[in-house]
Amino acid sequence: MNNAGAPAHAGGFVTRRDGTFAINGLLTFETVPEFLGYTSTWLNSDSDTITIDMKNVSKADSAGLALMVEWLRRAREAKRCIRFVNIPEQLNHLIRVSGLQQTFATK
Repeated sequence: MNNAGAPAHAGGFVTRRDGTFAINGLLTFETVPEFLGYTSTWLNSDSDTITIDMKNVSKADSAGLALMVEWLRRAREAKRCIRFVNIPEQLNHLIRVSGLQQTFATK
């Protein structure tokens, strides 16, 4: 636990005024269930295009990538477009080695 009483692995999900959803902290096996719980927050938003900003993700692993794929699936089912911005290099690497560049429109 950290000084604030939150688990050391805690991350956050913030809705910005412009409608962007910002993820911060760890996006790992330990935190994915927490982040998955936020799905209905963005899925029930008024926007047809959902933007998830990952600029402040400090660490990510394959579970984080699996969550992103799941979010893409759920967005598609809801007939919404989801875009990820500021994807951390750790996740970009996993996207490349997994052959998912086209799915996430990365280089």
